[in-house]
Amino acid sequence: MRKIITTPDPRLRRKSAKVREINDETHQIIDDMVELSRAWENEHPYELSAAMAAPQIGVNQRIIIVRDDLDDKENNNFTALINPEVIRTEGRTIKEQEGCLSVPEIYGMVGRPSKVKIKALLEDGHEVRIKATGYLARTLLHKIEHLDGILFIDHIRNDRNAFYRINDHGDLVSIDYDSEIKDNKTLFPDEE
Repeated sequence: MRKIITTPDPRLRRKSAKVREINDETHQIIDDMVELSRAWENEHPYELSAAMAAPQIGVNQRIIIVRDDLDDKENNNFTALINPEVIRTEGRTIKEQEGCLSVPEIYGMVGRPSKVKIKALLEDGHEVRIKATGYLARTLLHKIEHLDGILFIDHIRNDRNAFYRINDHGDLVSIDYDSEIKDNKTLFPDEE
């Protein structure tokens, strides 16, 4: 069984290869991603597993899964998107908190466009085009960036006021940048 990998694992920083053929291996990767997302969420009562990219389980292929209902923690069904591409972004940039299964215990205020249009293949090979706004747009952009080795912390690495953690009550609280973020080689191993 695969596992969720975390920073500073170098596989998170590699560009993922395009899926050339949807086959049994592809379906197994997707099944593993869904199972690991659900298991992670069961261990984190205050958090929602909204999506996952294949690099997060050490597989550098262009596959993501996205929760079917981002507002309902009871509905833990996911849709796989293969070879997703951003066609365009639009709307104003909105800063909101983001977290990541591969960046444990850290959240950050990240600015992203409020609208995105993407194209991808479904598991059955059919192409879809998705217009998304709000939290779904943010989630899609975050996961597609994973496929290019980009993590949400890269957008805020020098912003002293952008980092947060969840406390024992499920509330986001600020992190002291100088003591926990600035020289953290787990988050930013390439920093000198």
